[in-house]
Amino acid sequence: HVQLVESGGGSVQAGGSLRLSCSVSGYTHCTFDMSWYRQSPGKEREFVSSIYDENTTDYADSVKGRFIMARSGRKNAMYLQMNNLKPEDTAMYYCGASLAYCDGNDPRPSDYNYWGQGTQVTVS
Repeated sequence: HVQLVESGGGSVQAGGSLRLSCSVSGYTHCTFDMSWYRQSPGKEREFVSSIYDENTTDYADSVKGRFIMARSGRKNAMYLQMNNLKPEDTAMYYCGASLAYCDGNDPRPSDYNYWGQGTQVTVS
């Protein structure tokens, strides 16, 4: 059973920084591409950043130059360092994981895409 464990988030003043972390529990013989999305009240969920092919990253234009996403050493674990935060960054942030491949013959996850429970980021 795949679970995404998120941590970080909170409240900060404009210009401040926060770090979000996310890791996939279970299926250590599999590799997941990982991403962050966010959703504000009344708005659709939007892409923030992703990491795939080991260390290739992609960012939404709105966060380029301010946010950094990287793997954190452990397999299928990563963080999002958010700097120079703005009030418009206020949202619920969701970690996503997409199955890339599995090694060996051990069982594979039943689905390809998984989501974390979300963590609130508030910038005032």
